[in-house]
Amino acid sequence: MSSDLTHQRLPHSPAPLFWAFSWMALQGFGGVLTVAQRELVERRGWFTDQEFLEEWALAQVLPGPNICNLAVVFGGRCCGWRGSAAALAGLLCLPLLLLIGLMWGYQQLSTWPAVAGALRGMMAVVVGLIAGACLKLSKPLLSHPMGPLWCGAVALCALLAIAWWRVPLMVCVFGLGGAACVWTGWRLRGAP
Repeated sequence: MSSDLTHQRLPHSPAPLFWAFSWMALQGFGGVLTVAQRELVERRGWFTDQEFLEEWALAQVLPGPNICNLAVVFGGRCCGWRGSAAALAGLLCLPLLLLIGLMWGYQQLSTWPAVAGALRGMMAVVVGLIAGACLKLSKPLLSHPMGPLWCGAVALCALLAIAWWRVPLMVCVFGLGGAACVWTGWRLRGAP
């Protein structure tokens, strides 16, 4: 994350982290990326768009679920290990209880055609949510040191590598991601 992170509204105790990540997790059906961006950047102002992308990039390359990584890293930056624990607990505790209840209900209702149809219909919503988040998150790339054209080219290569050519994610992250990191470092060294 940028070293100039000086937002006045950053949490200074574990409790706001717990409740913020609980709220995100309870809204994040099908994934929390879109909700995390809206909650942490737009609603709470704990990140700028650029800072969120930097933190998300770190969470993306660490092993484990991305949003859990984000919770642990951000919570740790705000309140040390207690912040990490609070953010992660907020992300997992209430949704776990909800999931147990939903699984019990699903076992009772899974044979109903309306339930199966509703779940299939949600696929389009999830794709739309992910596409919307991608568009929101692409804005900071306009001022990226590589330039928007090359950022777009790297993003397109990553999309094609994963979706079309079925390149393993690890190869894509370390191959394309490594090349983009080296190129960005080279451009930053040559910057005035």
